[in-house]
Amino acid sequence: MIDQAAFQDIVREAGRIAFDRWPGAGNECETWEKSPGNPVSEADLAVDAFLRRELGKLLPAAAWLSEETADDKIRTRSDLIWLVDPIDGTRDYVRGRTGWTVSVALISSGKPLIGMLSAPAREEEWFSFAGRGSTLNGAPLKASTRTQFSGARVPTDQLPSADSDLVAVEKPNSIALRIAMVADDRADLLATLRWGFEWDIAAATLIAREAGAQVSDAFGNPLAYNKHDPRDFGVLVSARGIHSAAVERLADRARALK
Repeated sequence: MIDQAAFQDIVREAGRIAFDRWPGAGNECETWEKSPGNPVSEADLAVDAFLRRELGKLLPAAAWLSEETADDKIRTRSDLIWLVDPIDGTRDYVRGRTGWTVSVALISSGKPLIGMLSAPAREEEWFSFAGRGSTLNGAPLKASTRTQFSGARVPTDQLPSADSDLVAVEKPNSIALRIAMVADDRADLLATLRWGFEWDIAAATLIAREAGAQVSDAFGNPLAYNKHDPRDFGVLVSARGIHSAAVERLADRARALK
């Protein structure tokens, strides 16, 4: 159905386009705010335009949903759709930090079929095809197998007092990269308690799931994609052995915030 090598080449080239404009490599990149505290850059738009053109050629039957494109609800009539975040982690990108990635997933009948993260500033390329496992720079991934919730590693800047039994580890701005950290056993748990968009997580949750992690929304429910409202409340990605404990730990907070 899809030429995997061609898909990877397209996403890899999108990463190069972003890297060639990245301030961290000494480049100039115009930046502005779509809304207060919500930055966007010329690189976001350049990558978005490139991916829409090239992925459209690769699979003309697929619909399109991207952070940087107006949402045409006609997409919901399609069984195939590209979910794209041209630069996930724009705050790190514009500040010259490495915690950003290009995120692309193909959704088939509401589920991720293929996903890739291109993070050239970190020299990382994450890939997964449903049912075939996940890789980082071509090497197979195996997710965290932790079974004890206390001591779990969490990508965060600071843990709340209620979670003082957990361990804070590196937190890239990109939610996709934080999810991928569980896939690579650099973290045991990633959880958000807010409304988030499908394009932020589609590729990374496939990568994590195929590496052996368990994936859900904040309440432990399965995630679905290409919904009329392309959001879910929270995402929870963890080692399978601690997923139930994570849902229980977060339940009261999730109900209070939703």
